[in-house]
Amino acid sequence: MPRFENRADPFALGLEEMTLEVEEMTDEPALSQPSLIDRTFTALQMLIGEQPALSYPHQINCIAGWLLYLHPPAQRFDFLLDAISKIVNTIPITELNHDPQWHDSSYWGLPLLVSGFVGNWVTFARPYQQSLTDSDQYVRWWHLVRWVDQFLPGFRGHRDTTTLWDVLSAYQAGGATESDVMFYLLGAEERIIESDQTPGTAEAKANLRTSFQDLSHLTRRNVTEVYAAYPFLIALADRARQRILAIELQRGDLPTAGSHAALSLKSIVGMSTVIQLLQSFDRNKLVRHYSYNSLSKASVFSHLMRISFPAADDTPAEFALRVQSAQIKLENLIQFAFYAPQWVNYIEQALGWDGFAEAVWWFHAHTKDNGWTVEADVRETWVAQISERTPLSARSLVEGAVDVAWFHRLYKRLNADRWQQLYEAAQYASSGAGHQRAKLFADAMLGNLDTKSLRDRITHKRHQDSIRALGLLPIANGKSRDRDILDRHQVLQDFLRTSKKFGSQRQASEKLAVAIGMENLARTAGFVDPQRLQWAMEAEAIADLVGQAQVVTVEEVSVSLAITTEGNPEITVEKAGKPLKAIPAKLKKQPDIQRLTARRQEITQQASRIRLSLEQAMCRGDRFTATELVQLAKHPVLFPMLSQLVLIGDSEVGYLVEQGTALQNHSQVVTPIQSAELRIAHPHDLLLQDWHLWQQDCFNVDRIQPFKQVFRELYLPTAAEQSEPACRRYEGHQVNPRQALALWGQRGWIAAPEEGVRRAFHAEGLIAAVEFLNGFYTPLEVEGLTIAGVRFHHRDDWKALPLNKIPPCLFSEVMRDLDLVVSVAHQGGVDPETTASTVEMRAALVRETCRLLKLHNVQLQKSHVLIEGQLGSYSVHLGSAIVHRQPGGALCIMPVHSQHRGRLFLPFVDNDPKTAEVVSKVLLLARDKEIRDPTVLEQLL
Repeated sequence: MPRFENRADPFALGLEEMTLEVEEMTDEPALSQPSLIDRTFTALQMLIGEQPALSYPHQINCIAGWLLYLHPPAQRFDFLLDAISKIVNTIPITELNHDPQWHDSSYWGLPLLVSGFVGNWVTFARPYQQSLTDSDQYVRWWHLVRWVDQFLPGFRGHRDTTTLWDVLSAYQAGGATESDVMFYLLGAEERIIESDQTPGTAEAKANLRTSFQDLSHLTRRNVTEVYAAYPFLIALADRARQRILAIELQRGDLPTAGSHAALSLKSIVGMSTVIQLLQSFDRNKLVRHYSYNSLSKASVFSHLMRISFPAADDTPAEFALRVQSAQIKLENLIQFAFYAPQWVNYIEQALGWDGFAEAVWWFHAHTKDNGWTVEADVRETWVAQISERTPLSARSLVEGAVDVAWFHRLYKRLNADRWQQLYEAAQYASSGAGHQRAKLFADAMLGNLDTKSLRDRITHKRHQDSIRALGLLPIANGKSRDRDILDRHQVLQDFLRTSKKFGSQRQASEKLAVAIGMENLARTAGFVDPQRLQWAMEAEAIADLVGQAQVVTVEEVSVSLAITTEGNPEITVEKAGKPLKAIPAKLKKQPDIQRLTARRQEITQQASRIRLSLEQAMCRGDRFTATELVQLAKHPVLFPMLSQLVLIGDSEVGYLVEQGTALQNHSQVVTPIQSAELRIAHPHDLLLQDWHLWQQDCFNVDRIQPFKQVFRELYLPTAAEQSEPACRRYEGHQVNPRQALALWGQRGWIAAPEEGVRRAFHAEGLIAAVEFLNGFYTPLEVEGLTIAGVRFHHRDDWKALPLNKIPPCLFSEVMRDLDLVVSVAHQGGVDPETTASTVEMRAALVRETCRLLKLHNVQLQKSHVLIEGQLGSYSVHLGSAIVHRQPGGALCIMPVHSQHRGRLFLPFVDNDPKTAEVVSKVLLLARDKEIRDPTVLEQLL
């Protein structure tokens, strides 16, 4: 139970000392009369009784808490309510309110001691409140905590003992009124508190209450499930919001009682309020930086404008008429568009500027600002809008990547005068100087930067944004084009080379700047994929390793780096002609050897980037010219990967052979390339090209592809789905929000508030959107997301398209992403390994493996493999790899996944231990007579 102990004030005289001092000063006996504070203290001590000194009070308190939890006494909450009531009745609050000592908020004063004591009893009792069933108890509890908040002092006069659920429960029980709930959301107690502000002033009234946490939750655009379950609270919060806005819109320069509440609002909806804010804000400037809870008119109005959103029935045409009628300045509208870009389409209509919205979003996309002064759900809305306009990821944009094509499209639609006005208002897209990066990039693409000055900033000041901007300068035409590109590439490489004299953190940041600069240069040069330019430059960087090794010899130890025929960097070590397993420890820090090992790591990372880029090229349908393929055949790392992928042209299909001049099909027939362009074949292409024969060929020649192509999962709309506006084959599957959003994020999907998860396909002008049952919330707000379906629509039209209008390859990749999420981030009773595509792929692997090994006792039946062994009959599930004996129960065969690597052939590089487990169990049981493992044999015999 909470203990009441009086802690002596070390700066105050005790009663006896004070009496002696008075007698010494007056030479007369002092009259000792206990004060009201002393009498209150004595009464509370008598109520609690004598408290024994405890050596381990904390441990005893924990034990008592556990005993009460394990063996709860009957009517325990009634006892606690009675105890708190008796303590409260012992405090003569009416008399104490007239005692100046009672309002002394010093740490050692009795008022805070009494307040803390009562607060401890409330805290002790609150966990038991959850088990209440009696409405009278709810009402009684609310009266007690309300009294504590009203009369007992707290920090600077504020207490938060009462919760929203206390007053709501009392309201539902009939003990509190709607006014009580509204007072909890907005009200403030008039208190006598120590303050630097004069009582009665505007500042003092505004600071009577500074925290409105529940009001913030209730006014969010996405109200969490906890609050959304009470429509009464939502409606009440909306009334409170309207009242706050009415007060603030009439204010002058001084704060009002609603200023703090206004800063607590998380969203306001409708153009009417925004128009009034713009009118009232005419002579002020928007506050871009963090205002530290400033109650100035500019700060409060800026906050309200940023959290404002159009209503569902607001139209750009009506907004334009209202703006014209209100006579809002052009400059204010442009600044507001940058400050709250959710209104940019409406402002574009009001201005009549074609391309205005695209320009504002371009500045936002390329502004270096983490937006920490902006609410998270507002930032998410901005990110979703930007993702619809550029294929670059949010992370790439923050790192300094530039969508060059987007810029040139929008600049053509704006004249120079309008662009200059946007350029000057760009500061309102950031809270600091982040907009300067976007302006630098725009100046570079427009040719407004002096090349010599830019290079001087790179060389002498090592300015990293200048490195990113170097590739954005207009490229020379004609014969000078290639020389210009190579010259800039050399500047970037020199910058990277000279960064080695700095620390590791600076080296990492400068390396990133160079990588982004290369990407920007590639986009300016018109490459479809920035990796194409990177491939060409990297091929030159490793040209010295083509057909020969680079050797470093130190103390009779030779360390050589070479690229194998498979495109892998390999280091070999010899000493006096004899091979060594590793580089001797004493030589590992030798500079030349360190450079060699670092180079191997760089080539390994390059191979990883190439593998990912080739897969993305297949998904996008990127085309390669015949001349380009011949050049790529000279790349020692890329060509070994590209030659293992099926290419398709107008009339030919096959693997690239003969130095990139011909294709070889699954029957080993070589055909010279006749098509002007080719692309990496998607499984949908192979569906019409004897797909199973391409799969057989992989096994026949032990072909290992850099990623899943021939054995890639393919998804096609079913006959019933063809004319449907949504695919609902995963409807009802529940996934873990954090894990699911992380997986989607890795594959280019964006979480859009109030909508779901979506991905933009810019080349096709389509958006795929995953919808959820019961709405979409962030991972912090729900325990699980239940998938409803997938819809497709054009970027500028929200009408869902029938599935037969969606390109088959795009549909397949979207469903593959969704299949991955359902498989990996499953929640509840969903089997993560039973998706149809996974089963189909493993069935093909088992079929081809058994054909090559001439195993005739294996049959495939739906999602099971049936095996007729010599010791029995078995079934292996293609999804879970669980083995059953027929007749009989399950067999326990435990896999050791690391043993499969390098021993079991899989025709793709992807690490798939479950697939390896399925195939290995089938092979094991098909030859059950050869089993030697005693743990398996004892189950079979």
